[in-house]
Amino acid sequence: MPIYLQITWLFILAIPIACVAWTVTHEEVFREPRDYCVKCSKEGKTILQRKFFYLFTCEYCFSHYVTAFFLILTGFKLLLPDWRGYVISGFSLVWIANVYISLYSLIKIDIKEEKTKEQLEEKKLKENEPK
Repeated sequence: MPIYLQITWLFILAIPIACVAWTVTHEEVFREPRDYCVKCSKEGKTILQRKFFYLFTCEYCFSHYVTAFFLILTGFKLLLPDWRGYVISGFSLVWIANVYISLYSLIKIDIKEEKTKEQLEEKKLKENEPK
């Protein structure tokens, strides 16, 4: 596969990896299982148990496993056609996916900040209205 196509695959394949990692580790739809994993990661009896459950609470850690799944699913290799291509593509996909996650997080924080400012302004306007 030509290098330009490999780079295209890299940036596109990182999108669903970032999406799955973010959704499982942050969104409300997975809150109950995530709360259970947080509890087990703090109160687990063995270090292995604590580390296993921590994987489902950290988007960076979880993105490694999502990446492994997508590599198995797609067979994507970067730069080299053998097992080394899998290793390179794995770490590259994790890195790009986490760049996407960071950008999304920053955008989400900005949107939340704007909504909070609007709510405060509305509250001030309501307080200053004549009764």
